[in-house]
Amino acid sequence: MSGNIKKVRTSDLELKDRLVAINRVTKVTKGGRTFSFSAIVVVGNEDGIVGWGLGKANEVTTAIAKGVEAAKKNLVKIPVINGTIPHEQFAKFGGARVLLIPASHGTGVKAGGAMRSVLESVGVHDILAKSKGSSNPHNLVKATFNALTELRDAYTVAEHRGVSLDKLFKG
Repeated sequence: MSGNIKKVRTSDLELKDRLVAINRVTKVTKGGRTFSFSAIVVVGNEDGIVGWGLGKANEVTTAIAKGVEAAKKNLVKIPVINGTIPHEQFAKFGGARVLLIPASHGTGVKAGGAMRSVLESVGVHDILAKSKGSSNPHNLVKATFNALTELRDAYTVAEHRGVSLDKLFKG
């Protein structure tokens, strides 16, 4: 990942959480089977701030609560321009490969389950997204976050290059 990740504080943010996936894990011992649950959760304010977390516990509700707390600890700011992303982006994590393409107004969120949760939490309303490779929700969420954190808007690029916004578009 690049160095343009901006950490965000959770104070005075109204975050909505979305459950992406729950996984039941069985541990077999000589005394019988023990069930535990892992939950991957995405939180966001639907205005460019989003985070994800993984919670593990012996009960579903506790696992979800732990996931929400973990998600609030790693919030990042994503550039959203007119309800879509600034440019096309490809990213991967493990076996999951993700392609995000900006779309015109009225297109909607064309994305599968795990990616849809992340994109809606960010506040993207128009996007074309394709998952290639693994459909594992954990890796898909991480790959989507990799793609989103690589995004840069024109203001950030101009600032990084030390030029004005006009010169950036004329140059």
